[in-house]
Amino acid sequence: MRLKKFVEPEDAVAVVHDGDVVASTGYGGNGTPDQLFVALEKRFLDSGTPRDLTLMFAGGQGDMQERGLNRLAHAGLVRRTIGGHYGLTPKLEALAVEGRVEAYNWPEGVITNLYRDIGAGRPGTLTRVGLGTFVDPRLGGGRMNAATTEELVQRVELGGETCLFFKAFKIHVALIRGSTADPDGNITFERESLALENLQLAIAARNSGGIVLAQVERAAAEGALDPRRVQVPGVLVDCIVLAEPQHHMQTYGTQYNPAFAGEFRVPMKAPKAVTLDERKIIARRAVLELSPNSVINVGVGSVPDQVPLVAAEERIADLLTMTVDPGVMGGVPMSGLDFGAAVNYQALIDHCTEFDFIDGGGLDAAFLGFGECDAAGNVNASLFGKRMPGCGGFINISQNAKTLVFVGTFTSGGLKVAVHDGRLAIEQEGRFAKFVPQVSQVTFSADEARRRGQEVLYVTERAVFRLGAQGLVLAEVAPGVDPERDILAKLPFQPAKEGARAMEAAIFCTAPMGLRERLLDIRIDDRLSYDAATNTVYMNYAGMRVKTDDDVRAIVAAVDRLLGPLKRRVHSIVNYERFSCDDEVFGAYVDAVKYVEQTYYLSVRRYTGNAFLRHQLGNELAKRELTSEVLPRRAR
Repeated sequence: MRLKKFVEPEDAVAVVHDGDVVASTGYGGNGTPDQLFVALEKRFLDSGTPRDLTLMFAGGQGDMQERGLNRLAHAGLVRRTIGGHYGLTPKLEALAVEGRVEAYNWPEGVITNLYRDIGAGRPGTLTRVGLGTFVDPRLGGGRMNAATTEELVQRVELGGETCLFFKAFKIHVALIRGSTADPDGNITFERESLALENLQLAIAARNSGGIVLAQVERAAAEGALDPRRVQVPGVLVDCIVLAEPQHHMQTYGTQYNPAFAGEFRVPMKAPKAVTLDERKIIARRAVLELSPNSVINVGVGSVPDQVPLVAAEERIADLLTMTVDPGVMGGVPMSGLDFGAAVNYQALIDHCTEFDFIDGGGLDAAFLGFGECDAAGNVNASLFGKRMPGCGGFINISQNAKTLVFVGTFTSGGLKVAVHDGRLAIEQEGRFAKFVPQVSQVTFSADEARRRGQEVLYVTERAVFRLGAQGLVLAEVAPGVDPERDILAKLPFQPAKEGARAMEAAIFCTAPMGLRERLLDIRIDDRLSYDAATNTVYMNYAGMRVKTDDDVRAIVAAVDRLLGPLKRRVHSIVNYERFSCDDEVFGAYVDAVKYVEQTYYLSVRRYTGNAFLRHQLGNELAKRELTSEVLPRRAR
């Protein structure tokens, strides 16, 4: 077999020159080109070249120890870093914290999309992501130390909107990874756990006049690959390296798991009951914000990790679609050194497209951890003293999820709580305050959230706050907790208090909360409200599923109870977001809508983000000669 583009690792990295911009793919250990990193590090240690590289990376590429980009963390080798997440590369992070390299931290989704824009020859990436955060030039432009002086992000006004502009630049070397390559450089990804941004990065380097180095684990004969499975065509690739198995693990925790590659679905074990500790309490309260058919994202950390466990225990996992931001849609995400991979997923899409979905508002809810929170409601999740983990996808997700739930303990470092007879006791307070007068770095901007009308909660084991017009509002208090002693006295500010109520008692019982039954119950009386001042009835059908004729009759009866006694017609606003109605009763439901409209309405406005529902419901209403316009979800 003619080798053509196959070369030894040391020959591949020999084409990297001093001062090059070197961009690499990877997410943890998923798709990380370790063989190329090993060869590049060896070349530098042996010869002192190349020098003064700019390293660019979207996802964190490392194991928090030696592997991944940790191998390239040498002063002299690196002059500048532009990264999405540094937490998995402590050696590179240390260089940035110590000011030994210039360091920028940009949102993960911005970097992946910048690759695409560079490849397409566009001047850069224009986005609202990052406004009001440390990425905004008014708050630092993503510069992470005093050595970093060049301003690479601009704040611009365009079409009446304020945006951030990330200017494009040339990528000289792309380091990518796949499963199998032929001598012409065509690459397939059948054994990889993620698709990542390999194609977009290869195009960016190719169209910048740069080179593309790829590592794979298998070589195929010329013409042997199914062209429909080729994700990076050979015309984009300059050199192929066959990796050693230890430098081409599927993840840093697993050499190869066929379920991670989607070869088959695996049977799932019945979930074990999670211990009722402070983390489970927080996760239980958080999942009460879910609706059926929600598409959600769960962040990294010991508290967010509890959300999927509680969802499984409550038997609602099948009512949700979990996502992982490097491209996993559905399924069960992995944790630890396997994080980023998943099993039993519905689809695997590329990193850039996943962030298109996120940035466009595709997430119904997100559950993210927080390090610091201040009176205004700003959150820091990216900079803590000498630790600079960076934002990763946090800014993309937190700015664009329809409902945002921050989850974390009230204090950290030694906090001990106990539950006795359904009441929470604080047995030992944590040493470190998480609620502060002003956050060290703004990773989530409360002002931007208020401007968009975003729903934001801050859930702890003892209290729930919501984002109000002026800042945090104390909304709920755990049973057994003294609000003055255990909450207000420990805050460096005074939140608004608007009739704070008790957190639900079921959260603090060992038995399951019965959440599945609650989610599938239409709870119609809780969904209707009448505002006398505007003579308007609000019908919140978000997440509701109508399954039977009894459900239809229950809706009509509830409307009759509310509007019948008024003896006058009303205006109506109906929220159909994530609403569903089984086919068997859809006709009966629309007949009920006709009855309600003809009996009670002066006017009606219906909203949903579901294009199919807009079309279906509109057609059926038109057949009945009713108001048939169903509007897209209202802009925030």
